[in-house]
Amino acid sequence: MVHNRVKTYRYRYGKNRYIVIRIFQSAHARARSGNVLASNAVNVKIFESPKRRRRR
Repeated sequence: MVHNRVKTYRYRYGKNRYIVIRIFQSAHARARSGNVLASNAVNVKIFESPKRRRRR
């Protein structure tokens, strides 16, 4: 079973904007017989949302 928690923080320093993503994840696997694989791999996709246009 995989449990994950994601926290995102946005910072602005001058004209630059930064985003910090903290991922807390744990995977547990258990079996009485056979092989078990527990993976902590994470797929992250970051995209920029389109900017809203202002009406005049």
